[in-house]
Amino acid sequence: VLNNAIAINKKERGDDFIVQLGALLHDIADFKFHGGDETVGGKVASEWLKSLKVDGKTIKKVRHIVDNVSFKGAKVASRMESLEGKIVQDADRLDALGAIGIARAFAYGGSKGRPLYDPEGKTKQHKSFKEYKKGADSTLHHFYEKLLHLKGLMNTGTAKQMAKKRHDFIEKYLKEFINEWEGKR
Repeated sequence: VLNNAIAINKKERGDDFIVQLGALLHDIADFKFHGGDETVGGKVASEWLKSLKVDGKTIKKVRHIVDNVSFKGAKVASRMESLEGKIVQDADRLDALGAIGIARAFAYGGSKGRPLYDPEGKTKQHKSFKEYKKGADSTLHHFYEKLLHLKGLMNTGTAKQMAKKRHDFIEKYLKEFINEWEGKR
């Protein structure tokens, strides 16, 4: 995420310090690993930055990024306001696309005991973050419920260009996966 954020910021020209802090801390206490608590990340980031004597204005900007960076469902609008936040959000979303995104999806799904694929399963378009958090479908369904939406949710022109190639890679991967699953290859 940090490398994506730095690459995007070179063209978008946000505040380097805020972008890099936001990228490094964006998942410091992810809700998925803290009982679904959406507020823990911002709290932990703020406390840590205060302990380092970072100024209050910077802490407020970074906390806003940490509190709002996460994907909350295909039908849920982003609340990211600052250019730096949009850059970090794009960097995080780019990390969920392409080859790294595929690896992350299957690693996380495996850690949660989710099946690779369930041909009987149904893809859902979550209308709220609460609904999205409850999702526990197969990892392949996750591609259709989240990953394939990310290209259209990029904030910056730079990330939109980067996302296209990664999105196309996922689409090719999914076609190959289904063909192999069905014994066609």
